Amino acid sequence: MTARLPQDLRSDARDNRDRILGAARAMFGTDGLDVPIREIARRAEVGPATVYRHFPAKETLAAETFTRQALAWQSTMDEGLADPDPWHGFRVAVGKLCELQARDHGFIAAFKSTFPRAVDFAAIRASSLTSAAGLLRRVKETGRLRPDVGTGDLILMIMANDGIHASTPAARIAASRRFAALMIRAFQASPGTDEPDLLR
Repeated sequence: MTARLPQDLRSDARDNRDRILGAARAMFGTDGLDVPIREIARRAEVGPATVYRHFPAKETLAAETFTRQALAWQSTMDEGLADPDPWHGFRVAVGKLCELQARDHGFIAAFKSTFPRAVDFAAIRASSLTSAAGLLRRVKETGRLRPDVGTGDLILMIMANDGIHASTPAARIAASRRFAALMIRAFQASPGTDEPDLLR
């Protein structure tokens, strides 16, 4: 029992950190970056001291939350690139990216505005654009994508998706999924009857 105790403590610390980040993501999205640390701690079911032990300042917590968001976006792009069916990979990536943004609910924009020097935004953007270009290149080779579609069109799609407003988070996500489906039809070289479930 004594030999396992340090590992158990590390596991507890990881669990606390994950809960804090989950709570922060949810509350930053709904209440903005001004949400008090004590409220994040309450939602994460830990004490404020535990939050500060992991994240000494709110900027540190917000930066880690942003980094996890950015990693989720990159993971989605990587998943699309790794799909043996480029068209399916493209459809899934577009659907998931739009949904991630709908769940984000303005957090990323607020974080960039509030903490403009917290992370290397230029490097993250460059990496995302490189992945997007690779995704488009693969699917264009199949003939399923309109030849005039470029990374700028994906950026326009993300900007438009960010403008979706709804009465509830669930409604916003549903609207974003519908928007993604419509965009995929618009990007397709010969619009057909693809399954409506983009995440299949």
